[in-house]
Amino acid sequence: MKLHILGCGDAFGNGGRNQSGYLVEAADRLFLMDCGPTTLLAMKKAGFDPRRLDVVFLSHLHGDHFGGLPFFFISYLYENPRDKPLHIAGPPGSEEKVGELYRLMYGGDLPPTRFHILQPDRADLILGIHVLPFRVPHQVHAISLGLKISYEEKQILFSGDSAWTDLFLSHARGVDLFLCECSFYEQDSANHLNYKTLRENLTRLECQKLVLTHLGEEMLRRREELEATCAEDGMVIEL
Repeated sequence: MKLHILGCGDAFGNGGRNQSGYLVEAADRLFLMDCGPTTLLAMKKAGFDPRRLDVVFLSHLHGDHFGGLPFFFISYLYENPRDKPLHIAGPPGSEEKVGELYRLMYGGDLPPTRFHILQPDRADLILGIHVLPFRVPHQVHAISLGLKISYEEKQILFSGDSAWTDLFLSHARGVDLFLCECSFYEQDSANHLNYKTLRENLTRLECQKLVLTHLGEEMLRRREELEATCAEDGMVIEL
């Protein structure tokens, strides 16, 4: 199983990076974790036919994490028709917000799509892919999720956008990869993680591999100082 980092940037495009899109390539499944506005472009550049996509898992409903879906929809409607529905799994409100965004951008009806609502702490099985969503501190009212995804006896933990939570310690235990946002170096935030806090917890994280993503401007300037691998657009991680 491989993870293709199509986009690891923040909402502001710091470092000229694509926005969030993480493509998991398994033997018989192809699925995304988040789908920022640049995801279809990056997927094509990486040589993947968008019709192969089975599932999109959404961590939360901010534009840099789900705003790429309308481009997939118009591709399926006008250029590359699918022979099966696209599955989209995300927090409560996903179907309404995705539909609203598509109608605002292009109008009309979506191509065949099946939505799954992910409730915190309720495991789900979608096309044979196990997902355990859990709520993380990012938004005040709307639900933001961390996602623990299991397939082909491999496990990926994706923080989504989140400040530090000790839930990462239990969910990261034993996973093959923890893909963890780290927007700031030392700036305190109630919405995003900083490296100072992460560094204090590095020895407590019992994951096989840690990769930092969603890096802000200061993190990019100081990445040579970090004690963890930083994501790069185009990076491929073998699991």
